[in-house]
Amino acid sequence: MLISDLEKRFGFTAVMNEYKDRELSSAYTSDLLSDVMTNGKADGVLITIQAHKNSIAVASFVNLAAVVICNNRECPEDMIKAAKEEGIAVFVTRHSQFEVSGMLWAVFGDKQA
Repeated sequence: MLISDLEKRFGFTAVMNEYKDRELSSAYTSDLLSDVMTNGKADGVLITIQAHKNSIAVASFVNLAAVVICNNRECPEDMIKAAKEEGIAVFVTRHSQFEVSGMLWAVFGDKQA
């Protein structure tokens, strides 16, 4: 699945279009950024409600490809700027973390481990 499929397949809204469309490897759901640093996978997507630039810093550290912000949380301008600089795609959705996790589990399944 490509990053752009998050918008096409699931209807998530891209916050900005300045990202390289690449293959996603997995998904990880967490709001605890230290947990993401330990358990996130390179080329994966982070599912979270943490809409701030520290989420992008952690995504960059782990080499995540995308971040999905749930519950229609608004992304501040400094977060969007950081994402553009790091080349990390950011999407927003009205769905909860639970719902998005289920959607992406259907795609990645047991590849999460």
